[in-house]
This record gives sequence, C-alpha cells and structure tokens, in this order.
Amino acid sequence: MKKLTTLFVAISIGISLGFVSYPIDGYEYTGIARLYRLKKMHDDSIKNRRLRPGSYKTMAEIQLNLLSRKNDSLNMLLTSTPEFEREIKRLFPRRGYSATVLDMTNPDSLKYAAFRENVGYQPGSVGKIAVLNAIMTQLSNLCPDSWEERAYYLKNIKVSSRYWGLGDHHTIPVYNIEKDTYRKRRVVASDVFSLYEWIDHMVSVSNNGAASVVFREAILMAAFEQDYFELTEEQAEQYFKETPRDSLTNLMHRVANEPLRKLGITKDEWRLGGLFTRPAGKYIGRKGGSIGTPVGLMKYLVQLEQGKVIDERTSLEIKRLLYLTDRRIRYAHSRKLDSAAVYFKSGSLYKCDREKNPDCAKYAGNVYNYMNSVIIVEHPKGKKYIVCLMSNVLNKNSAGAHMGLATRIDRIINPS
Repeated sequence: MKKLTTLFVAISIGISLGFVSYPIDGYEYTGIARLYRLKKMHDDSIKNRRLRPGSYKTMAEIQLNLLSRKNDSLNMLLTSTPEFEREIKRLFPRRGYSATVLDMTNPDSLKYAAFRENVGYQPGSVGKIAVLNAIMTQLSNLCPDSWEERAYYLKNIKVSSRYWGLGDHHTIPVYNIEKDTYRKRRVVASDVFSLYEWIDHMVSVSNNGAASVVFREAILMAAFEQDYFELTEEQAEQYFKETPRDSLTNLMHRVANEPLRKLGITKDEWRLGGLFTRPAGKYIGRKGGSIGTPVGLMKYLVQLEQGKVIDERTSLEIKRLLYLTDRRIRYAHSRKLDSAAVYFKSGSLYKCDREKNPDCAKYAGNVYNYMNSVIIVEHPKGKKYIVCLMSNVLNKNSAGAHMGLATRIDRIINPS
C-alpha cells in the first residue's frame, strides 16, 4: 500500500472545491472508471440500453430526504398508518413474504406499513450494505474530523485482490480509459483497484469477491488504526497468518455488527456472520450466522435518510453508492419505476435437494429460496418511498413476483 498521508493536504483542496460524486458524473471525484465510460457515452449521445431514464441523476441532485426529521426517533417515524397498511398488506400472500414500506413524500406526514416485519431471513447480498457501512465507520474512526480526507483515501488507496477476491461467478466491469476498452470478467488475484472501485464492484454488480476485499480492508483499519495508511500487503498477510483464528473472527464480527447496534438495530433484526467468499475464510471463521428482517433494514435506511449513519456527509455518500447506474433486476426491473431514481440492493440464496427434484432450478430452491430487495424510490414528480421486501418461497424464482409487487406498491403510492 502506498504511503499517502503526506500527499493529502495538497490533493484534498481540489476534492473539497470540486465536490462531485457518482452517478455517472462522479468519475473525477471517485476515480471509478466505469463512470467515466457511462458519462462519455451520455455526452456522445450513445444509447445505453442497460440504463433507464431514472439512472441519469447528477451527484448534486441526490439528497437525503428526512433531514428535517433528524432529531426524531425511529419509534416516532415508524408508526403504522392503518389505512395505508391495510392497502399494502392486501398485496401479500400470508406466507413466504415479509415487508416494510415507508412513504416519505411528505416528511411531516409519513405513512408506514409493516407485514411480518420481524421474521428473519438469510439476507444474501443485502448484507453487503453492512460491509459498506463497516468500512465507512472505520474510515470515520481514522479520520474523524474530515470527510474530504476520507474521500481522498477511498479514491487513492489501491489494494490487490489476492485470494480474498476469488471464487465468485459474478463478473466485474473493467474499463481502460487510456485504451477505451471495456469488458466484463471475474476477479483475478492480481487485480488492483482503489477502495472506491472495490466498493462499487461490491454494490453495483454485487461481486462477492469485492465484498471480501472491502471487508478485509475494514478489518485491517480496525486492527492497525493509523498505521493502516502505511501498511504493506506483506504485513497485512503476516497479520492474518499470525493472529489466532478466533481473534480474527471476533474482530470481523465486531467490525460488521457494532455499527448496526449503535443505530438501534438489534442482532435479531440484522447481523452479518462472515465473509462472502470461501478463500477469504482461510484465516477468518464465521460467527452467529447472518440474518435480516424488513424492520432492521428499514431502520437502517430511515437513519440513512436522516443523515444519522455515521454522519450526514457519510450518509449521503452511502446513498450515492447505492444509486443504481447499471442494469435493473428483480424489484427494480418494474417498468413503473423507469423514470424514478432507485437506490437498490438485492440478495438471494437458495439450496436444492436433487433427490427430491432433479430439475430444481437456479433461484428456485426446494430446501430454502431466499430473495430480498431493499430500495429507495424517488419519482421525478416528488413521490418518494422506501421498501424492504424479503421472501422465501420454495420451487419458484421470485424475481417476477418481486417485480410485480414493485408495480403494485408503486400504484398505491404513485397512482398517476
């Protein structure tokens, strides 16, 4: 890892003066190469069939929606609205689904509905939001007084994958700006990206290897504190090799979960139990299992909109990282949301018993079949809402069902 501390003062001035972030106009701020390509296509009027009309918000247009309610408690904000809740509940079958929905179009008159909101599900890739939260928390601990300093490190610290990033079938976008070449491929051990780019690979295309790399760096920040900024890869690997496995596992668990507890999210509402790839488990075990509930995820997103996740500036940055400027799937694929900006994370996990059904299909497990969607929707005419939807319906790919529910929920909140 390069020694960056002495360079910060000169470069951070440019960052703070030219505040931009990503959506597609965020390359200069973040260094995320795929954003450069998307912006270039947009500027050259090249049609991108993967993007919907709502995918072109600028950084300045992305704002937090509940700042005016920042001093209000979750109990005040997440209070059931009877008629709204009855409408939402009618959309769901009695089993297999759980959801929370918050209409925040008018922050002074919120509408909240919950359906089996305390039922726990395996969160799958939705848990990557906890990893994003973890690395932002650790950077805040290291640079408590300056967002610009944290942004500088996110952009300029570059780390390699090594074995941590291997073992996932999800591809990542690799764009060479100088050569103007673009391709999608799996992560390889020699890949080197900035922290911002690893985070983007984790969130935008849900790459499990990227999630393990980001998680690794959050753990190293917690372990080495200020020495992290001068840490070499050799020193990092030596640390993992020499530290007892149970100590590393406990540290991993604290790094991921303590920030959630500070937000008032209980261990039964949302917790993360391990890394996302098998090779990353070489030195770090699993602990406590992973679980998510619609109420736990809603608590997080509401506090994000309040600006209370770490601090207001970090909350905004996390929201921008969740802004979808890639292909929309599952819940977000609903055509009713085409013109809306969506901030989205989806996750799934399934298991097939081939003895029961030799034809058991992908995303249609007959042992368990989790599919989860968390989304903030912002329509151009002002309708804004949050949905946390979790399901476990056996023998069926629930992507279509999630998309259908997206359409029906939107019709209730945004009937025009």
